[in-house]
Amino acid sequence: MQTESRTTQARTATASLDRELVIARTFDAPRSLVFKAWTERDRIWQWLGPKGFTTLLFESDPRPGGAWRARMRSPEGKELAQYGVVRVISPPERFVFSQAWADDPEHETLVTIVLSERDGTTTMSFHQGIFETVEARDSHEDGWNESLDRLEEYLATARER
Repeated sequence: MQTESRTTQARTATASLDRELVIARTFDAPRSLVFKAWTERDRIWQWLGPKGFTTLLFESDPRPGGAWRARMRSPEGKELAQYGVVRVISPPERFVFSQAWADDPEHETLVTIVLSERDGTTTMSFHQGIFETVEARDSHEDGWNESLDRLEEYLATARER
């Protein structure tokens, strides 16, 4: 009976891992600038959203317990809204927030951004989960990678202030 319990726990853990998104990126920018790009409204506005999407709204209270919300328009004209709550903000290395879509408020994921700097470049570890399905995870992976491409373009010309 104890073996069954461990087997069930192992299957559950494996299924959860299948529904988690992990992305690693290295940016040619200092960690403090990458952190600001994630947490300052005027900077996020410049890169948030997949390729071809337009950010229509971004509001944030970047402190633990602070709310955030965003609305964007797809190239086809569909508007998408999302929102969440900041859980952890530890400049310049860690930023954690919840994320839910307005059209699916029952399902919330947790996004964790961890930044480390070496020789003027920043390595970002991005983790989001747990998604309802592998397909939902894959869809978010595509969207986030396009957003992170835009972040990289933004960082190439951004300056710290």
